[in-house]
Amino acid sequence: MKLAVVGGGSTYTPELIDGFARLRDSLPVEELALIDPDAHRLELVGGLARRIFAKQGHPGRIVTTSDLEAGVAGADAVLLQLRVGGQAARNEDETWPLECGCIGQETTGAGGLAKAMRTVPVVLDIAERVRRAAPDAWIIDFTNPVGIVTRALLQAGHKSVGLCNVAIGFQRRFAEKLGVAPEQVHLDHVGLNHLTWERGVRIGGPDGEDVLPKLLAEHGDAIAADLHLPRPVLDRLGVVPSYYLRYYYAHDEVVRELRTSPSRASQVAAMEKELLEMYGDPALDEKPALLAKRGGAFYSEAAVALASSLLRASHIPAAGDVQVVNAYNNGTLPFLPDDAVIEVPAVVNGDGAEPLPVPPVEPLYAGLIANVTAYEDLALDAALRGGRDRVFTALLAHPLIGQYDLAEQLTDRLIAHNREHFAWA
Repeated sequence: MKLAVVGGGSTYTPELIDGFARLRDSLPVEELALIDPDAHRLELVGGLARRIFAKQGHPGRIVTTSDLEAGVAGADAVLLQLRVGGQAARNEDETWPLECGCIGQETTGAGGLAKAMRTVPVVLDIAERVRRAAPDAWIIDFTNPVGIVTRALLQAGHKSVGLCNVAIGFQRRFAEKLGVAPEQVHLDHVGLNHLTWERGVRIGGPDGEDVLPKLLAEHGDAIAADLHLPRPVLDRLGVVPSYYLRYYYAHDEVVRELRTSPSRASQVAAMEKELLEMYGDPALDEKPALLAKRGGAFYSEAAVALASSLLRASHIPAAGDVQVVNAYNNGTLPFLPDDAVIEVPAVVNGDGAEPLPVPPVEPLYAGLIANVTAYEDLALDAALRGGRDRVFTALLAHPLIGQYDLAEQLTDRLIAHNREHFAWA
């Protein structure tokens, strides 16, 4: 089996490598190609990757290359984890919206639109090249904004599934608090990428006992603290929102915080510099503890599980093939179009991901899901076709913006900060 990672020079990659090494029985990788245009980062990350494999006795071969076609040729699956514009562009996404009193964040609000517009054309170009070099390969997208990018890939006819680590993060933390194995915890996870709620926590499978009320009663303070939300909010809702919902539920509070603290991008850039120095140490043969602060916790386990299910020889699902992924709605949420991309538990096998039935979604959540889906439609249109009017319309549709004067100001700033990425600008 051959896997390829586009963006293999990312500081995330050792997390992925560690998962491939530990879980090699689930995903027997014979060759792993790390692909990245940054030769220096690729050398550092590739060296550590080989040492991790060697320490853990993994027999697979790791190759590094800046040649996309050569790297993906013959691959069974290609993982996308790239950041167009790097942390510098992310830093801008997180700062110029604050000038208008709006959230500055890399996937939510105006900054998220900027990232989508930079990213979608690049990802689609990569996907077309993958289709020519490895026509049967699955494309697993971890590139943000995952929902919009996955929808672009699916609409272009690519074999693709989107992946995010929010659900597996909740699963692991809930399992620890409940004192059970993670695989025993099934989440009633519903929404869009970075806009989800855990409406149930079931032990033993989708039809198991719902222990969410017990979890909130016994551990509500700790969960609320993790989410930076007041405990009474969780008690009133009776669900656990993803931490991205804080941008909606406490927008003005978050804006005040962001205006008086360093951007997350600047913090990550400093971490990345330190991590790359660590990766260059020939004595280092495991992922460093600092990597846990970089983000992407449990990404490797989620990626291994997803790739294993997609590449299983038989298309008949096996135990563990129910995973939370980003896939076409296809009637799962009846208030959304079939071609909306949602994030819910799905049966994953060699045919792709088929969402499981979802209980009716309460209006409080359905309304926001529908609103953000409409924004994502317009965001994808702007990413594919460009033009100031399309940028303005997408921003006006976003529930965190929604005022024409704000949308005008944000449109001007978005274009000014991204001209080098937009041929039409």
